[in-house]
Amino acid sequence: MASVRKVQVTFDCAEPERVARFWCEVLGYVLPPAPRGFATWDEYTASLPPERRGGAFACVDPTGAGPRLFFQRVPEGKVVKNRVHLDVRVGTGLVGAERLAALEAECARLLALGATRVRLLEADGYEESCLVMQDVEGNEFCLD
Repeated sequence: MASVRKVQVTFDCAEPERVARFWCEVLGYVLPPAPRGFATWDEYTASLPPERRGGAFACVDPTGAGPRLFFQRVPEGKVVKNRVHLDVRVGTGLVGAERLAALEAECARLLALGATRVRLLEADGYEESCLVMQDVEGNEFCLD
């Protein structure tokens, strides 16, 4: 039997710091401590060769419960739908109008951060409503 390991979710993107800071705000995550030997991330970044600066960024759950999110710069842009996405659980346990109100309130907060609303998937008798959105670089996620 395999042992349970911590996981990291990795995003390919054009601007790692911008996307990481967006997800910090969405999830209440924080930046991890600067690497050993550096007082700040800016100090660490300044130590890198110019071609590596801004190539990666990360954020972590301050409680340690959630996975680390890692953002890496890639040369190609996003061209198709994500095969994996995050569900941001803001309506857990809520149904009907109360759930929709919670989803809409969080949607409004995330729109102000640069997210894009894609569509509302309404309750269908099996699944409750959720909102499909995109982050600042067009990566899909759901408010669930």
